[in-house]
Amino acid sequence: MDLAYTTAGGVVGAAVTNYLSRNQERRQLRAAVMQQLLRVEAVRDSVCDIVPSRRESPSRHLIGARLLATARFGVTAVLEDGRDAEHTQREAISDLVVAALSAGIPRRVVDFAGGSEVRALQCEVIRVIDLRLGGVLGESLEELMTQCERYRQATAQHLLRALWHPWQTRLRMRARVRALRQDVAALHRRQEAAMSVLAQPEHIDALTERLGGPLSHQDPQRVNHPGPAA
Repeated sequence: MDLAYTTAGGVVGAAVTNYLSRNQERRQLRAAVMQQLLRVEAVRDSVCDIVPSRRESPSRHLIGARLLATARFGVTAVLEDGRDAEHTQREAISDLVVAALSAGIPRRVVDFAGGSEVRALQCEVIRVIDLRLGGVLGESLEELMTQCERYRQATAQHLLRALWHPWQTRLRMRARVRALRQDVAALHRRQEAAMSVLAQPEHIDALTERLGGPLSHQDPQRVNHPGPAA
C-alpha cells in the first residue's frame, strides 16, 4: 500500500511538474513573439528621411530585393540612427518569423503579419517622398496611410489571436485570410496610384534637386513587387 501511494504520488508530481514546465515555456514563447512584433513596428516608426541610393551598389547591404518604392525612386530609407530601414526591417521580420513559428503560429498568419509591415514601410517611404515634394498627393496620402494602418492592425490582431487562441484561429482561418487578401489588394492599388503620381517626370526632377544628388534606379528584376497576396 505504501508503495502504491508512493508510486501514485510520483506520477502526479511528475505530471504537475511537466505541466508547469510546459506552461512556463508557452509563456516564454509568447513573450518572445510579442517582443519581436514590437521590434518590427519600431523600425517603421523610426523612419526619418530618404537619401539617394548609391549607384555602384544600391542593394549591397541587403539580401534579396528592395522595396518597390525605394527601388523605383532610387532612394534609401534611413532610420533616426542612420541605419538602412529595409535592412533593419528584414532582420527584425526574420526574428519575428522564428519566434512565431516556434510558438506554433501557422506560417500563413506570420506571412501576412510580416508582409503588412513591409507595406507599412513602403507607405512611410511614399509619405517622406511626398513631404520632400511639398505634398503633391494631398488628401489621398492621408487616405493611403489610414488604409495601411488598418491593414497592419488587422494582420497583427490575426497573429495575436493565433498566439493566444490557436484553435479558434484555425477554425476561422479561411474567412480571415479571404478578408485580408481583399484588404491588401485594395491597399496595393492605392499604393500603385500614389507612386504613379510621384513618378511623374516633373516630380522626379524636383526630388532629385531636393535630395541634392542623382537618384539610382535599380534593376526591375531585383525589385520586391509584392502583389495582393500578402
